[in-house]
Order: sequence, then C-alpha cells, then structure tokens
Amino acid sequence: MVFYFTSEVVSPPYTIYMGKDKYENEDLIKYGWPEDIWFHVDKLSSAHVYLRLPKGQTIDGIPKEVLIDCAQLVKNNSIQGCKMNNINVVYTPWTNLKKTGGMDVGQIGFHRQKEVRLVAVEKKINEIVNRLEKTKEERFPDLAAEKESRDREERTEKKTQIQEIKRNEREEMKKKKELDDLKSYSSLMKSDKMTTNEDGNDSDDFM
Repeated sequence: MVFYFTSEVVSPPYTIYMGKDKYENEDLIKYGWPEDIWFHVDKLSSAHVYLRLPKGQTIDGIPKEVLIDCAQLVKNNSIQGCKMNNINVVYTPWTNLKKTGGMDVGQIGFHRQKEVRLVAVEKKINEIVNRLEKTKEERFPDLAAEKESRDREERTEKKTQIQEIKRNEREEMKKKKELDDLKSYSSLMKSDKMTTNEDGNDSDDFM
C-alpha cells in the first residue's frame, strides 16, 4: 500500500507519496522516478516521503511552500521526530539514493553527499498536517508497470526528438545544396555573358 497526498499550496498542485512500512519503502527505492525527491528525518527513523516533480524541474526549483509541506509530513510520520522540536529533514533526488546488498530492509545511503539538502523544522504545524491528511489516498499501485510506462514514454519522446533533429538537418542540407546550386548557376551565367562576342566582330553582314 502506498499513501498519496496532494500539496495544493501552489498551482498546479504537487503529488507527495510514501510507503506504509519499510518493506514497501524497498519498492519505492527500486521503482522511483528521476523526477522524484526523497525526504527523511535526519538521524532518526521516519517514513520515506517522495515528492514528484514535473519533468524538467530540479530540486532547486521546489517552491518553498511545497518544501515545507514535505518536511512537515515527514516529521509527522516519525515516531521520535513527531514529538521533538527543532529537527532536520534531509532531501535528495531519487537518483542519488544508493542501495547495497549489505543494507537492512528500507535502509539507504547516498552516491554523492553534496547532493543532499537539509531543511530545518522548528515544530509541528497542525494546520499543514491536517490539510495534507485530508487529501490522503490509499492505493495499491503496480510500481514496476508505472515505471516501465514512464520510461517507455521517455524513450518515445527522445526518439521523436532525434527524428525531428535529423529531419531539420536534412532540410538544412537541402537548402544549402539548393543555394550552392543557385550560386553555381549564377556564376556560370555570368561567365557565359562575359565570353560572348569575345572575337570583337559585331558585323551584321551574312555571307
């Protein structure tokens, strides 16, 4: 089971989701999308919360209001963190998550520490948590199929882009050839004109 939430503090809204337990967290780690940003309470146990960004947006482009929503949701889903003030929440792109064979279920590391961000959470804000909880949906998605569908769509888009680039290149080559042919023809015509009557005989006598 995966829990889905909607952050409607900006338009268009953002989708936030998290697994029910550490076993589902394993699937979320395995089948995440490049557009996903992972959130977790720093140095404490908590839910793994993901924010799905629109294609083309980066971690630096996350609206502050949405970032606060994610941090509050993570804090609220930490057994220890929900009772504490002044905690930190770490977040990083899904592509930066590292899973090795020796790790426990639900445990992860990072490929590049420099890509890990930190947001401070002073205290729980009930208004934010309650607003997000009202949007909560429980689903049983086929994460593998969704990932494959997303990747297939991306491959199709890239193929279309490559075909468009090649088509434009062919058009440019065709235009260049036509222009070169035109220049060559103009040069030939000019040369023929210059050599006309080069013997200097303009007589109208016919013999």
